[in-house]
Amino acid sequence: MTAIPELTVRALAGLPMFATGMSIAQAICTALAAGGDALRDGDICVIAQKIVSKSEGRTVELADLMPGEEALDLAKRTGREAAMAQAILDESAEIMRPHPAAIIARHRTGHVLANAGIDASNVEGGDAGTVLLWPVDPDASARAIRADLRAASGAEVAVVIADSMGRAWRIGTVGTAIGCAGLTVLEDRRGRAVDLFGRTLQATVIAVADSVAAMAALAMGEGDEGAPVALVRGAGRWTSAEDGPGAASGLRPVEQDMFR
Repeated sequence: MTAIPELTVRALAGLPMFATGMSIAQAICTALAAGGDALRDGDICVIAQKIVSKSEGRTVELADLMPGEEALDLAKRTGREAAMAQAILDESAEIMRPHPAAIIARHRTGHVLANAGIDASNVEGGDAGTVLLWPVDPDASARAIRADLRAASGAEVAVVIADSMGRAWRIGTVGTAIGCAGLTVLEDRRGRAVDLFGRTLQATVIAVADSVAAMAALAMGEGDEGAPVALVRGAGRWTSAEDGPGAASGLRPVEQDMFR
């Protein structure tokens, strides 16, 4: 029988308000040291997308955007501000379902989510039209932060960049991995494991990175908690010295989309 891991998760206290150019890795190490702790081999740092985007300067002023004809039409159909519709188009490979509740888009990274991940919550100036975009390449961001953490701590850790996403046919959002380095994204157990009665598993592929992101999101919170990083321990069996293929490897190919 496969050993059952003992997982723990805790949000880090004492992190700063992040701005362009700030080092997330250094802030994590400083916060841990202030609490008498340090990174260990096999740890997973789950980092909220917002602070990665802030550190990379991914803010946009909607007032600076000039909506085109497509954006004006999208705004009319959904009741959105035209500049916001233009921002969503700029970040999207495809608009899949325009709706007043949300514009479901396939982000240019391949992820499908509401409003192409553009958000104003927990963003300074959000009430005045400042919005935050996703990192240009979340997997590359995860690899860079991991390298910085390794250099700062000497520990072999994994990094997950997480954002909250809704799911088809379900109410509410869950933390989802949009960038990943050093962690198994998918554990394919088909033909390699058995159930309690010895039957070989035929369809089980575990979304490890998403599961870790969801667990960490509960600890970090979604509002004014001010805890954009969580530390997950006990998941060493899924971590690796290699960066791995990234969260993009967990995206279902467009040709397999059963809901188009």
